[in-house]
Amino acid sequence: MFTLRSAALALSVLAIFPMAALSAEKPEDACLGCHGDRNISGKSGSHVYIDPAQYTRTTHAVIGCTSCHESVSASHPDDGIRPSRATCKECHGPVQKEYAASLHANNAGCADCHNPHSVKPPVSVSGKEMNAMCSRCHETAKMVKVHAKWLPQADLHIDAIPCITCHTGSQNYVITMYIEKRLGTKPGSDFKVANYDELSQTLPGDKDVKSLIDTNGDNYISLAELRTFNRDAKHDNLRLWGMMTPEKVTHTYQILDNRWDCTFCHASGPKAMQTSFVSFPGKDGSFTRVAVEKGAILDILYGTPDFYMMGSTRSTALSIVGGLIICGGMAFAGIHGTLRFLTRNNRKEH
Repeated sequence: MFTLRSAALALSVLAIFPMAALSAEKPEDACLGCHGDRNISGKSGSHVYIDPAQYTRTTHAVIGCTSCHESVSASHPDDGIRPSRATCKECHGPVQKEYAASLHANNAGCADCHNPHSVKPPVSVSGKEMNAMCSRCHETAKMVKVHAKWLPQADLHIDAIPCITCHTGSQNYVITMYIEKRLGTKPGSDFKVANYDELSQTLPGDKDVKSLIDTNGDNYISLAELRTFNRDAKHDNLRLWGMMTPEKVTHTYQILDNRWDCTFCHASGPKAMQTSFVSFPGKDGSFTRVAVEKGAILDILYGTPDFYMMGSTRSTALSIVGGLIICGGMAFAGIHGTLRFLTRNNRKEH
């Protein structure tokens, strides 16, 4: 039986002998033989279906089902014993300790936000999905109203920033862009993040959805490719929507004083937060990022026409020109006033 105590040993073995481990028959194949059937249900009518495609992409699939459900016997489910469930802290001790000290700990458990059978790393989840988790308890309309008391255009901020960006100690922020599809046919219709099927329908044959923007298939998006996508009339019902997402996510849910300061995002200048990606949906619902050439966030006309962030999109050259214009205007007024003052007697005589 594969127990929790042997999970760490299994991971080390996989690291040393990955091919040997993969070639062996996985115990979870027997589990998914039943639990991978959409019609399966528990004795009490509970929903016990597990999507095989989503589960196999999780890190939990590496250690197997019995590492968390160690009481499962060879005669399951006929033995009538309900399988035990491991607690997250048995493997994720540091995260559990971090989360336990946060303001959120007494209000939600791990499984309220993370399904262990379909959990994905942050880079594989869209920013809208992150906020959807929060909105299960924090209704979006109420949050907009609360934030609007001090935050200008609160609805746009909440739509362009995952909650964890401001309410955790997360670090290393980048701009992640998602392809959104218009919900209706009218020009003023709302948009939502497009899934794999919706994007694949716009492509001929079985082309990868990445080819919508990455036309040369080099797994890198140039500014020229980005502009071509945005200018193409065939993509009128599609748009790129950018969100400021953290690379390093923490579970220190809190209210941070520096997030009340607009300069946290809006005074970083063109050298900061210029790392950007386009995140493409996969068949299994996860997302895969492709790096974008630097400068996309500055090109607000053709590069990222639906994403603009004052301060971070500031051009140093234009700031200098603007400063010179202001200084020149003040200097002209000062010189003009000084000359009039010095010539006041002469003007009185005439």
